[in-house]
This record gives sequence, structure tokens and C-alpha cells, in this order.
Amino acid sequence: MEKIEIQFTLFSAFYTPLIATMAGGFLKEEGIDASWSVATPGVSAIKALEDGTAQVIQTAPSQAFNSLDNGEVPRALHFAQINEMDGFFLTAREPDRDFSWAKLEGAEVVLFDGGQPLAMFQYACHKAGIDFSKIKVINVGGAADMDKAFRDGQGAYIEQQGPFPQQLEKDGAGHIVAQVGEQIGPNAFSSLAATREWLATDTAKAFTRAYKKTRVWLNETSAEEIAKAEKSYFPKIDFDVLTDCIATYQQLGCWTPHIEITPEALEVALDVFDHFGTLKARYAYNQVCAPPPTV
Repeated sequence: MEKIEIQFTLFSAFYTPLIATMAGGFLKEEGIDASWSVATPGVSAIKALEDGTAQVIQTAPSQAFNSLDNGEVPRALHFAQINEMDGFFLTAREPDRDFSWAKLEGAEVVLFDGGQPLAMFQYACHKAGIDFSKIKVINVGGAADMDKAFRDGQGAYIEQQGPFPQQLEKDGAGHIVAQVGEQIGPNAFSSLAATREWLATDTAKAFTRAYKKTRVWLNETSAEEIAKAEKSYFPKIDFDVLTDCIATYQQLGCWTPHIEITPEALEVALDVFDHFGTLKARYAYNQVCAPPPTV
């Protein structure tokens, strides 16, 4: 079997399309033995591509914007989408069937302190017609730190990726009131990336075949069956919580069957970072993305 290393920037059920290539046996069917790791907090998974310790990484097309802003040619090419929607949820302390985004103005909200999660959240606020500057932002660190802070009583709301919010609901510690992705719509949110050299290999073609099969399977299979296949990857998450999270993402439409990153989706991501104030230029599709290897 051909061995490859996959590295995740973040690890959650949101990235099920990549996790399921392993959990569902699709890579093994193509003769690929994959191991995986999660990037050290504060260290880009791009480093793993550069030093050869990983061949495929979970990242985002927006990662390339930083290199391009510095006048550099990105080392990685984003060759397939993982999620075509933002996958973060807003959770409140109490149920609120009449929630509106306007309620966030003046409220304490536990948020990520930068990067794409914050850029997308600010754009969602913009689309919802509210003033982000009126939110009382609480920054406490990474995903686990944020979850603990909310459970310990900080914030009226928290923004999290599944399955954290679903576990909060089961534990009676919070209630999901909104999905950020519904405000923004389809966009090039998260992706698979690799080096130009690796994308030209037969292994890359085999990986792509497996990934295409995986995405079809995700759209034809029940959330419960998918959760059974990947439960071992989430030992601290209750099975019913994982199932609920996967079903919600299926309904959101972020795991569309096609694997290509579309030009239209990339344009929305550019809109997001233009609004965020960090984008120096509107970059062309081929500066950021590449078509999946021909199989």
C-alpha cells in the first residue's frame, strides 16, 4: 500500500468528507494507507507540506491570500472543497425561538480571536445588518478553551463548530439559535491542499478517486451510518450527538457531491476577506486553486 500522511488544521465532524475517506475505507480501496495528525495550535498545516511530513492537508483557500498578499507564490494548491458553507453555530444559554442577529448587539459573545472564523462571523453580521462593533467580544483561546469558558458561565452566546454545540445542548448547557453559514451562503470555506509536485502523482489520482466516492456516499447515507463509521475518531463525543451534528451538516448543504472549488465560491470568500480588511487584491482563481487531479 502507498502510505500518505493527512494533516488537519482543525479536527471536527465538520471535516467528515476527509475523515470518511479513512473511516469509510475508501482510501484503502484505492491502495492508500493513510495516517493522520492535527497541526500544533499556532502552526499552519502548510508547514507539514513544506517539510514533507504530510501530503494532503485540511485548510482553507483563504490561507493562500496571506502568501499572495506578501508577493509570494503559495506553496500549496487548493484542489478540492471540503465544505462549501461556513459550519459554525451560535449557541445561547436559553432556548430562543425568536432569535434574531440584532440580539447580539450589546451582548457578550465568546468568539475566536482572528483568522477565518472571525472574518466569516463579521461578514455574517454584515449580511444580517448588525454592527459587529457593538458586540462585547470575549476571547479566551482555542475551541476547547472557548467551550470551557462558556460552560463556566462566560458569555451570553458562543460561536462553535460542531459537534461542540450539539454536546452543549445534550448537556443542557446551551441551545443552538443560528447557523452562521445560512447568513453567508455557499463559499470556498474549507479545502484540501497539496503541493504541485504531489498533485502530479498517481497517488494523488488514487486519492481523488477515493474522495469522489466518499462525497457521493455522504449524500446517500444516513447520518447514523456515517456516525457509526467514524465514532472512533470522536471518543469524547456521545454517539447521538455526533449523529445529530452530521445530520445538521447534511441538511446545511456544505457537503455537495462535486469536489471542485468553484470560481463562484472563491469569489464569496474574497468578498469575506475584503470586508474583513485584510485582502490586498482580488486574486485570480488559478492563483489559489487547481482542478482535482484527472482520474
